[in-house]
Amino acid sequence: MVLAAGVALGGLSLPVQAATPDLLAYLQARAADGDGAARIAASRYADALAATPGDVGVAAFAYRQAIAAGDLKLALESAAALGQAAPADADLLILASAAAHEDLAAAGAAIGRLGKSQLAVLAPPLAAWLAFAKGEDPLPLLAAPHDDPVSRRFASEARALILVAKGHTGEGLAILRAVLGNAQASEDMRIIAARLLIGMGKTAEARTLLMRDSPAVAALRERTGTGAKPSLGFGMSALLTRVVTDLIVGPPGPFPLTMAQAAVVADPTNDRARLLLGYTLGRAGETDRALATLAAIGAQSPYAQAALGGRIQILAGANRTNEALAEAAALAKNGNAPTLQRYADLLMSADRPAEAAPIYRRIIDQAKERADWSVWLQYGAALDEAGDWPRARRALAEAVRLAPEEPLALNYLGYAQIVHGEPVGPAQALLEKASRLKPEDAAITDSLGWAYYLSGEPKRALPLIEQAAAASPTDLEVNEHLGDVYWAVGRRFAARYAWRAAQLAADSESAARLSAKIEHGPTSRP
Repeated sequence: MVLAAGVALGGLSLPVQAATPDLLAYLQARAADGDGAARIAASRYADALAATPGDVGVAAFAYRQAIAAGDLKLALESAAALGQAAPADADLLILASAAAHEDLAAAGAAIGRLGKSQLAVLAPPLAAWLAFAKGEDPLPLLAAPHDDPVSRRFASEARALILVAKGHTGEGLAILRAVLGNAQASEDMRIIAARLLIGMGKTAEARTLLMRDSPAVAALRERTGTGAKPSLGFGMSALLTRVVTDLIVGPPGPFPLTMAQAAVVADPTNDRARLLLGYTLGRAGETDRALATLAAIGAQSPYAQAALGGRIQILAGANRTNEALAEAAALAKNGNAPTLQRYADLLMSADRPAEAAPIYRRIIDQAKERADWSVWLQYGAALDEAGDWPRARRALAEAVRLAPEEPLALNYLGYAQIVHGEPVGPAQALLEKASRLKPEDAAITDSLGWAYYLSGEPKRALPLIEQAAAASPTDLEVNEHLGDVYWAVGRRFAARYAWRAAQLAADSESAARLSAKIEHGPTSRP
């Protein structure tokens, strides 16, 4: 059978100009793309693009796979093939490459295109750094609109760094301190500015920015290193780093990955950008490349510990649990609270609460009277899941004593008391208080409704558990509770419907229990 040009095969839009060898490369690339094999996909897209260099369809797929695979050459070739159809973030890679090679003409052209794209907010600070690199006055380019807080923030940060780079340290630091806060992006700017000052031989001034106790700030304060030199690449990398820091907490998308990649290309000494690149790759499912990226962060870097922790997070996210646990255990040997906390949390997520409990206890013992209620709660939860309710109850009660207005602690202790058959009255009082403090929380609402049900008040329980089920429609426990309450008030058809909904998220043991309820109803009533 002969395929006409441009016809769809199995849902794949084929390249218009593809000859048979090119078609094979294209289909192999799409198959690898679908399997999440970015490097293989990028390689085969490169073959297809080389054979049909003007094909926009191949170039579009090749561009994204090149980003995922870290193939800058293919990404730039794909962007060139796309021309005006290239996505806005392609100019970030073009600009990063130009900055790294000090090609100021190409950099200017890329910034001009960015200024007309959806990433236009980045253009003024980038243009200012380009002017600095050319020996021109960059400051007039940083007049941000008064009604645009994002533009003002970017302009102020760029102005501060450029003033420092031009030798106006006091003025630059005054502007920087005015915009710094406590968020991660502000910590990034502290370290970026400190590295710039260190690179300019102003270590004492740099230390004034490093009076915080976060691991990266403390590490740079202890080991200042050689710092950074002001350049277009430095300024671009600094800007993209703080943008990615904000974007990475949101849903995954193409921009954070491209921006992090561009930040590393523009300034390979920026380990915060490298750390962010590792995280974005991990979220994209590119586990091996993410791990390799983090491995490039040296032991003397301020971000060395964050990179080791990031490896564990990425391994766990890729369901490589045994590797993650092994690395977490090795790090926890230093005995500090953050590494112990990470290891204990990972053990809990691996359903090993008996091993996690003594580690939480160790954190509490180290902190002594400064131990936070949340660690007591985690310790109690681990003991509870490990089957030691008497000790769990004492730990959970301590969490409530330390945080009597904390809904999470109140809810856990109250619901656990009900589950373990303790008198409903005291537990119900805890849950009612938790519900008053956080009435929109579906888990607390369900717990309180279940307490009412167990105390013989199913009609009082019903609206609460219906509310919880509406907020958490796929929650097994909530739907099972809803079915039990429906049955108690005589709504048998609705009860069976709720139990069937619960079965959708059930393991084999829970599914069998729910099947019995659907067939015969609950075995007992409160």
